[in-house]
Amino acid sequence: MSESVLIVGVGQGLSASLARLFSSKGMKVVLAARNLDKLADLKKEINAETVECDSSNVESVKKLFEETDNKIGTPNLVIYNASWRPSRNSIADLDPDEVRKAINVTTFGAFLVAREATKRMLKRKSGSIFFTGATAGIKGFANSAPFAMGKFGLRGLAQSLARELHPKNIHIGHFVIDGGIGKDSKGDYQMMNPDKIAKTYLNFYNQDSSAWSWEIELRTSVEKF
Repeated sequence: MSESVLIVGVGQGLSASLARLFSSKGMKVVLAARNLDKLADLKKEINAETVECDSSNVESVKKLFEETDNKIGTPNLVIYNASWRPSRNSIADLDPDEVRKAINVTTFGAFLVAREATKRMLKRKSGSIFFTGATAGIKGFANSAPFAMGKFGLRGLAQSLARELHPKNIHIGHFVIDGGIGKDSKGDYQMMNPDKIAKTYLNFYNQDSSAWSWEIELRTSVEKF
């Protein structure tokens, strides 16, 4: 039986690269997003399944996993890429609704997806759950409190789950993406190539349980840190 991956919060950047790479390795792919229209070409390209999902909504996430159960069964790997980043602004001028959305999508949504995935993986006694983080989950920048709050929460969730679930044969991964993602046409390494990032996710997925990592930082060779 072929392995499978569920990617939540799919766009045209890193998520698309991940979908193509894991599909090329023979894995069945389910793509989840709020707007499925933007996934039509990718769905056709790799023969993926698609499911509409608002990851910050409890019932929507439950429905996502129920549909995934019917399409591919319990995924071997679940990747959470969804996040929300309001415009940079001072704390005094931030819109509370935008702040709530950032936390709901970036952190609460990750919890909901991890919860449903874990229920199924515990029954099977194996699985992997990966979270896409950012520099903001390591250090909070000025005028970017909502993004930092969401990504700090995401990292805390991942670290806690790793300690809880690694002994139960469920591999947790948190990926700190330190820099902008995009195809670098100038060749000056100012942007992180999503296809290259995806290869690190695959290597992480293939780690032997005798030497599991729970977190890795990725940046270009010219990125200051």
